[in-house]
Amino acid sequence: MKAANSTKKKLSSDQREALLRVLKIRFEKNMQRHKGLDWAKVQARLDDNTEKCWSLNEMEASGGEPDVVGYDKKTGEYIFYDCSAETPKGRRNTCYDYEAQQARKEHRPEHNAIDMANAIGIELLTAAQYQELQQLGEYDLKTSSWLKTPAEIRELGGALFGDRRYDTVFTYHNGVQSYYAARGFRGWLRV
Repeated sequence: MKAANSTKKKLSSDQREALLRVLKIRFEKNMQRHKGLDWAKVQARLDDNTEKCWSLNEMEASGGEPDVVGYDKKTGEYIFYDCSAETPKGRRNTCYDYEAQQARKEHRPEHNAIDMANAIGIELLTAAQYQELQQLGEYDLKTSSWLKTPAEIRELGGALFGDRRYDTVFTYHNGVQSYYAARGFRGWLRV
């Protein structure tokens, strides 16, 4: 996936209003994800960060269902995670990164998780963030999600992914070149 031109990283007023409606409804419907936080303050922050709204819209368009999961008191930023029940549909069937994608001799996937995340303007969840997300609900019961992998594991040709099976959250490893129809990635964004 190629990075979008910076002039395209702005939503029209109609697109922005539609996104804010969806985010507000999701925020109000899932208060357990962000206890004690106020939508009016989140919206004020979004109003001041149009490029971040573009990224949130891309998260939404690819099936991520972004929602607020935290607030950083030091920076005043709200933290959004992909909160779709299963890994986002528009980000599945990807290997881990560009190097792995290019190394495949046969059946090369069209995209890779790292480049797609960069194009959207988000980062992959870490294993710790994935565990935090799973405390807010049950995610990836049928799918799995690539996780940001420490450099020392990636250098050896591996990458991490997670899922939830048997009422337990698992973090596993796989070769970076592997890809599956049911594996995508979840991202996060500070606004």
